[in-house]
Amino acid sequence: MANWRYEGLDRAGGSTSGTITAPDRGTAMRLVQARGLTPLRLESDDLEAMATPPAASAVRLPRWTTAAPGHPSIGRAELASLMRELATAVEAGLPLMQALRTVRRQAAGKAQPVILDALIEKVEAGRPLHEAMQAYGAPFDDMVVGMARAADASGRMPEVLHQLADLLDRSVELRRELIGATIYPMIVASLIMASIVLLVTVILPQLMAPIAGQPGMELPWPTKVLLGFANFMKTWWLVVIVGIGAGVVGSRRWLSKPDNRLKWDGLMLRMPLLGPLLRDVAVARFTRTLGTLVNAGLPILQALRITRDTLGNTVLTRAVDEVQEKVTTGQALADPLERCGHFPPLLIQIVNIGERSGRLETMLLHAATAFDRQVNNSIKIFTKALPPVLLVVMAVVAGFVLAGILLPLLRMQSSLGG
Repeated sequence: MANWRYEGLDRAGGSTSGTITAPDRGTAMRLVQARGLTPLRLESDDLEAMATPPAASAVRLPRWTTAAPGHPSIGRAELASLMRELATAVEAGLPLMQALRTVRRQAAGKAQPVILDALIEKVEAGRPLHEAMQAYGAPFDDMVVGMARAADASGRMPEVLHQLADLLDRSVELRRELIGATIYPMIVASLIMASIVLLVTVILPQLMAPIAGQPGMELPWPTKVLLGFANFMKTWWLVVIVGIGAGVVGSRRWLSKPDNRLKWDGLMLRMPLLGPLLRDVAVARFTRTLGTLVNAGLPILQALRITRDTLGNTVLTRAVDEVQEKVTTGQALADPLERCGHFPPLLIQIVNIGERSGRLETMLLHAATAFDRQVNNSIKIFTKALPPVLLVVMAVVAGFVLAGILLPLLRMQSSLGG
């Protein structure tokens, strides 16, 4: 038997330490977890005991871990299903190891068995579930690892994993709603643009060739513009394709710089139709993620740090960073949220009431439902307003093309009639 010194987190998220007696590191890890603690460091002066497992003398959790090259990953929808199956197995009374093995036996696809085998191997060696996830990397991002850490620390693993599955499902559902809202208008716009390009570059030059050859016939300026565009595309089409590719690569590199990304995201938030939709989506995601994490038992600062990475907009991310700094100094959450100016007054009032009543997580989850309805309304407005806008733009372009075709015909008819 050896004495093991541990450092970890209790169920409230506070730091704790102590000593425990166990024959090896795996047993010591399980004994610490049995006390409702999340171990962050475990070491012993007994070299023989430390050499028993294939681990180092101390184990520390990294703040951020990425997947090792070659590790398979899964999407959010599949991850949500996996977490729900695991929660159901644990809820049925199975120990975590047996629950993982049960889910492993019915795992589908090529990636799930590999991921579950890696988790089983590490949990079997005495490591907690969140540490096993963090060591594997993607698809277990900071939010998933944080929820798993809260599940380990709170002793409410089935409930917290169900909450995580709900959060992942809502994220997938929201993404599908946004894609569904934009795919039809984009297809229509693409077809119209392709038709216009085909008309201008192929049909218009053949139609205008006899007219341009008429003596004393001067083409109108819309026709000259269209013919110039057609000649340019015919001569430099390869350069145009290369230029489009270079523009895509260059824009990605430009957006990879933080300052440029901040400018772009700020522009997106100021755009009509799209800006309010993006803001509503970010606010709904912020509210539901923060409420779920706090309800799972994570400290508010850790919950804010995880939530910031789910917003998808650097302007709002920096606003949350400022809020986090203010909360670190002891301020209430509602005041810095209001001062940053990017969150709606309803959310500020709900957070204020939640903090005063001690029911912040409950109020946030109720607010998330209301903001989800607001997102659905914003999507409906966007889908109804975008087609007319595209129709007006396409009508202007088509009108210019039509003018370029009809004006020389009318001019030629006038000259023949005269």
